[in-house]
Amino acid sequence: MYNNFKEFLTKEIVDIKDAGTYKDERIIVAPQQAEIKLEDGSKVLNFCMNNYLGLSNNEDLKQAAKDAMDTHGYGMSSVRFICGTQDLHKTLEKKIANFFGTEDTILYAAAFDANGGVFEPLLGPEDAIISDSLNHASIIDGVRLCKAARYRYQNADMADLEKQLKLAQTQRFRLVVTDGVFSMDGNVAPMDKILELCNKYDAMIMIDESHSAGVVGKTGRGVTELFNMKGKAEIITGTLGKAFGGAIGGFTTGKKEIIEMLRQKSRPYLFSNSIPPMVAAAGIKMFDLVDTTNTLQDKLHSNTDYFMDKMKAVGFDIKPTKSAICAVMLYDAKLAKDFATKLLDEGIYVIGFSFPVVPKGEARIRVQLSAAHEVAHLDKCVAGFTKVGKELGVLK
Repeated sequence: MYNNFKEFLTKEIVDIKDAGTYKDERIIVAPQQAEIKLEDGSKVLNFCMNNYLGLSNNEDLKQAAKDAMDTHGYGMSSVRFICGTQDLHKTLEKKIANFFGTEDTILYAAAFDANGGVFEPLLGPEDAIISDSLNHASIIDGVRLCKAARYRYQNADMADLEKQLKLAQTQRFRLVVTDGVFSMDGNVAPMDKILELCNKYDAMIMIDESHSAGVVGKTGRGVTELFNMKGKAEIITGTLGKAFGGAIGGFTTGKKEIIEMLRQKSRPYLFSNSIPPMVAAAGIKMFDLVDTTNTLQDKLHSNTDYFMDKMKAVGFDIKPTKSAICAVMLYDAKLAKDFATKLLDEGIYVIGFSFPVVPKGEARIRVQLSAAHEVAHLDKCVAGFTKVGKELGVLK
C-alpha cells in the first residue's frame, strides 16, 4: 500500500514546488534577535519574527529560567491535575489575569491548544459560534471540535456580523470569536463595534490576542486596552510564544466560571503536560518587566510608524495596519517567493506567504517589526525592498 501512497505524495510535493508554495526551512544557529546567524555563516536581519518586544533573548528572562531550573527542576512529567502544578504556574496565571484585567487564567502548552480546547467544554448543539472569516487556524480547528451551530462573518464586516447575530437568535448562548490582530493582514478587529453589537444581540465575546498582546494599546495590553473595554470580553486567549518572550505556552483568561469549567473539561489541558518551570518563571519575569516600564512598547510603536511611512513613500502596496505587522502585497505566489529569496541576498530575512496560508491571489511578504530593531536596521530593510522591488518590476 505505501508504494502507491508514496507515489501520490511525491506528485503532490512536486505540484507544491511547481506552484511556488513549497516551504523551505532556513536553519538559524544563533539566538532569536534582530540580527541572526544562519547555518551557512551569513548574518542577516530578521524581519519575520513574532519577537515584537525583543524579549526572546532577554538576559533577565534567561536568568529567571536558569534560576527556576535550579529551584524547580527541568520538566513536570505530568498534567496539571495529577502532579503538574507548581507555585510558578499559579503565579503566572495570576500575572496574566492582572495584565488583562480578567478574573482568572488557565495555562496551556500552546495557544493552539488554548483555542482548540475552549469551545467544546463550554458550548453545545443548542448554542452558536459566530466567527470572523480570517480567524486563525487554531480557532477554526477548535470550532470544528464543538457541536455548536456555526456562523461566519466577513473579516471585520460589522453589517455581516449583525446579519449573523440575527440568524443566531434562536440559539441558547451566542459567542462571537475574533482575532485581536489578524496575523496575515495586520488589521485590528473593531472591538468597540463588536461589543456594541454583542450587547444589542445578547452575545459573549472571545478575542485571540496572540498578535495584539504586548503590541496594541498604549501599554501593550491588546485590543481591549485600545478600545477601552478592559474586562468586557468574556474570554481572551493568547500566547507566551510571541511578544511575551517567544518561548512556548498559551493561555485562556477571562471570567472565573469559564476558567473553572475549562480546568474540568478542556481536553488539551487535561491530557497535555504542564509547561516547564523555566518557561513559567521567565513568563513571570516578563510580566514584571512590562508592568514596570513602557519603553519596549514605545519603541515598537515608533519603529512600526517609521517603517510603514518609508515603505509607503517608496511606493509599495501596504495593507492598513494598527499592529506591528506590515503586509507588503505582491499577489503572485512565485513572485513573493522569489522576492524573499533575493532579499536574503541583501541580508534581509523575510518569508513569502501564499495559498493556503493566505487566499489565492493574495500572496505577500509579511514584515514584522520589533523593539529589537534599530533605525539602521529599518533603513537597510527598506533599501533592500526598494532594490529588489525595482529588479523584479514591482517598483518603477
